[in-house]
Amino acid sequence: MIIRFGYVAHALSLWEATPAKTMTFSRYKKLQEEERLPELQRITRLNLQHTLRAIHYNIAHEIPLYRFSSSLVPLATHDEVEWDYITPFQELYDEIGTLVKKHELRTSFHPNQFTLFTSDKPHVTENAVKDMEYHYALLKAMGLHHESHINLHIGGAYGDKSAALERFHENVKQLPDPIKKQMTLENDDKTYTTTETLEVCEKEGIPMMFDYHHYMANHTAEEDLAELLPRFYETWSGYGFPPKVHLSSPKSEGAYRSHADHVDEAFVTPFLKIVKQTEQPIDVMIEAKEKDRALLKLVEGLAAQRGVKRVKGAELDY
Repeated sequence: MIIRFGYVAHALSLWEATPAKTMTFSRYKKLQEEERLPELQRITRLNLQHTLRAIHYNIAHEIPLYRFSSSLVPLATHDEVEWDYITPFQELYDEIGTLVKKHELRTSFHPNQFTLFTSDKPHVTENAVKDMEYHYALLKAMGLHHESHINLHIGGAYGDKSAALERFHENVKQLPDPIKKQMTLENDDKTYTTTETLEVCEKEGIPMMFDYHHYMANHTAEEDLAELLPRFYETWSGYGFPPKVHLSSPKSEGAYRSHADHVDEAFVTPFLKIVKQTEQPIDVMIEAKEKDRALLKLVEGLAAQRGVKRVKGAELDY
């Protein structure tokens, strides 16, 4: 069974390479009017250049998965700031997309928790659509809008989970079809369990992003991974990609839902053994504070297990 690994946005092994430099609206307002656009462009160009550095690093280290930072463009969706964040940087977007396709990397975005479709407030849904349109515009500029995915959580329950789920199904209709086609949904650590998320994915025809740490923090006694995994796999049928999983481990017993700096091999091995029994290849996004360093440390640890073979920098035959 082949397992491929990736990490989130910032290659910590590179010096000064964050792709998420930003600017607050208050700082924007303090600038002279003629300074505002140049500063937005400077930050965006730097973020895109750092993204390119990360992609070259990934290629060199044979890391096939990468999540773009959602903060590539400062104030991109702010109501009082409208600017063209595509045209001035098209050459950089093209370069990113060309590298991703040439080296067959799997990329994605993961907007923040405020991008959701369960709210009863219309402006929340409007903002969610706007944010999804922003992420899709970046993918389209890179030429990756048919292959990369934009991952969300279902959202809040607002005291009535059934009503919130009904609103999700209704509100998500406001999302343009091409964008919805690139959407995935992830089970969360407090509200929507794996089973509940699966049911939404199956009804909407949306692939599911399975988070094992979240499952461990939020599952019922009736939820059996061996039974859930085939349904999870099926949501990816026809997409041309292996099912995708998020792996992290608790920071501590007292902060169980928080991500640790690294991924505890003992925590994730039981899950990987269950997956191995299904013989289903998977792609894994590491969600740990140490990002690429955590990924490589975990791969080295797993590769030392009996019967596991490291076939590339971040790929195992498990």
